[in-house]
Amino acid sequence: MTTTGPVHGTWEPAPAARWEDAFLSGNGHHGALVFGDPNDDGVIVTQHTLVRPNGGEHARPPHLAAELAGVQDRLLAGDLRAAESLTDGRPLQWVQPFHPAFRIRLRRPDGRADGYRRTVDFRTGEVVATTADWTSRLFVSRADDVIVQQVGTGHLGIALDHRLPGAPPGLGIGHGALRTPEGALLSLRARYPGSDRAYTGVTLVAVTGGSTELVPPGVRVAGADSVLLLTRVRRHTGELDVTAEARELREILDGAPSYDALLARHLDLHRTAYTRVTLDLSADPAERALPGSELLKRTRSAALLERLFAAGRYHLLSSSGLNPPRLTGLWTGEWNTAWSGAFTNDANLNLQTASAGVAALPEVTDALRSLIQRQQGDWRENARTVFGARGVVAPAHTDGESGLSYHFSREYPLHLWTAGADWLLQPLVDHDEIRGARDPRTAALLAQVAAFYEDLLTRTDADGHLVIVPSYSPENRPANGSWGAVNAAMDLSAARHALHTAADYHPGPDADRWRALADRLPPHRINADGALAEWAWPGLRDTYDHRHLSHLYGVWPLDEITPYDTPELAAAARRALELRGAENDSAHGHLHHALVAARLRDGERVAAALGQVLDGDFFHASLMSAHYPNRDVYNADAAHTLPAVLIEALVQSTPDRLVLLPAPPTALGRGRLTGIRTRFGAELDLSWTPGGARAVLKPHRTLRIDLWTSSGTQPLDLVAGEDHVLTLGTW
Repeated sequence: MTTTGPVHGTWEPAPAARWEDAFLSGNGHHGALVFGDPNDDGVIVTQHTLVRPNGGEHARPPHLAAELAGVQDRLLAGDLRAAESLTDGRPLQWVQPFHPAFRIRLRRPDGRADGYRRTVDFRTGEVVATTADWTSRLFVSRADDVIVQQVGTGHLGIALDHRLPGAPPGLGIGHGALRTPEGALLSLRARYPGSDRAYTGVTLVAVTGGSTELVPPGVRVAGADSVLLLTRVRRHTGELDVTAEARELREILDGAPSYDALLARHLDLHRTAYTRVTLDLSADPAERALPGSELLKRTRSAALLERLFAAGRYHLLSSSGLNPPRLTGLWTGEWNTAWSGAFTNDANLNLQTASAGVAALPEVTDALRSLIQRQQGDWRENARTVFGARGVVAPAHTDGESGLSYHFSREYPLHLWTAGADWLLQPLVDHDEIRGARDPRTAALLAQVAAFYEDLLTRTDADGHLVIVPSYSPENRPANGSWGAVNAAMDLSAARHALHTAADYHPGPDADRWRALADRLPPHRINADGALAEWAWPGLRDTYDHRHLSHLYGVWPLDEITPYDTPELAAAARRALELRGAENDSAHGHLHHALVAARLRDGERVAAALGQVLDGDFFHASLMSAHYPNRDVYNADAAHTLPAVLIEALVQSTPDRLVLLPAPPTALGRGRLTGIRTRFGAELDLSWTPGGARAVLKPHRTLRIDLWTSSGTQPLDLVAGEDHVLTLGTW
């Protein structure tokens, strides 16, 4: 691991004692948590589709459309608790919980433990553990969708073990072990209690040299030069054809008959994506050389920010493929995963994927699109059943299978939230702006969102403005009202943005109608404290101590409120940020705060929010993060969001604007950021010191933009294919 530049990996001098500290690998479908114990190695296998049936697979959204008008009447007449009756009375039902598959157990007779080192290389996705007489190498292939592990050993016992924390006692387990020409085939089938659904894992064991003996439920290898394992998991109903699965694994091995050959196929996809963007903060080489657990103690170290930036990109890429990252990314070591290990759409998913466009990871955006496309029908049912409307409404929670809104309660009336579709589609719109072409799939969905608002926006206030009612600001409530209210700032911003964006994608009569509808929405309200109010409806008082910052959606990720175009609203947003508490110290709240502060050009507040996370012991030795301080509750929010915070502090763009060094914290006093994508279609490399900065723009289209720096603004003409160099003075 080099220390002459930013470190693209991390290491530890001991095996992982806790699954939270296990090093991670993944390809967006399968994941692996590697402990690295030389004598009793454990690799926990995960897969994005593994969710436990809990009734959620049959749950439907509540049929409330017939009651909507009456509740709207009561809310507009001043009954602040009227929306509490807009429910079918069911108890809160969580979405199907994400869970691990099993552990691959690799046991060998006592070997030497001296010279131990455990590493993960972010550029390759490899996790390697070594001692003086033993080496284990593992990666999860993007090319072949298989977990590949090679162990060099003389004697080894191998088994698939389902016994992980929280595994339900009624899990129906079946093991299989067969001799094969390569060595052996192991399988483990697990049927969920009371369900016809199951999952099956298959491991092909290819042995070079030595002998192989079946020792059910596993296999014992003796005198081998090396052992290669290929593992894959399927979720299914009924029985899985294990023979067909084994045939597929054997064909993979026939096409690339060694670990190195399999790795080479994977690298073309993984390394290319990971290395598109790099951050170099000129950190101390001695600190760059430290193991991650030691570096985490140096909370003001540039080397720590470099490594967390690199780890965040690595883990975000590795957990994105079939789906974008869950609350836990693609990894968990126990069945009782907090908040079901779901995709939480009212903050967490969009925070985690915030860097996808600007940091050149279209793989992440494609994964998000994949999830959305599969759930379009469910989104339409939400709109029809809950609101009696055309179009689509996204759920606040999904397990990846169902996109129906059935997770709600009195305190969390998530079925009333209407801003989700706009928020989830925003990264797809950013992606189109970056590449300079509009995806017809995004266009079609935007038209569906606009159709929903056409049907919802039928009520007006005394001034003739349209009213969003009922309206919900995740996951907060007015100080003098209930959770379901009127004109939440997030809902207003989302409706305006969705209607204008849909109009941009669909020029013509529809566009004219949608823009006219957006223009009839009320403006944001500034409250008596001078802050942007969380609810624009007169009389509703703000509740400031809360982890969510939903009302500042117009600042980030949207460009509705900026210091450049709407300075009065930007000042009110800054005041709202100043008044916002941290409530329970959730990592996503601190980093959401930092993203909004960066858009408002407040570097001190960015630094303070980052400091809360870095000082709060949020990161495990794996460099995956926790939801709360002191590494409480495994959660990917901080790990995946931190790169976006650092980028937003250094570079921001819109389709016609570039902002350089808007809010860099002191810790980012010098450095180099390369490969950034802008929303006006140019790549950007930026280097800076306290004495000045230099940016190189590589535009893919010809246009004029506004350049904003600490010195002010100026027009900038860009020509496709011609590099443009900018030199800045002290910033």
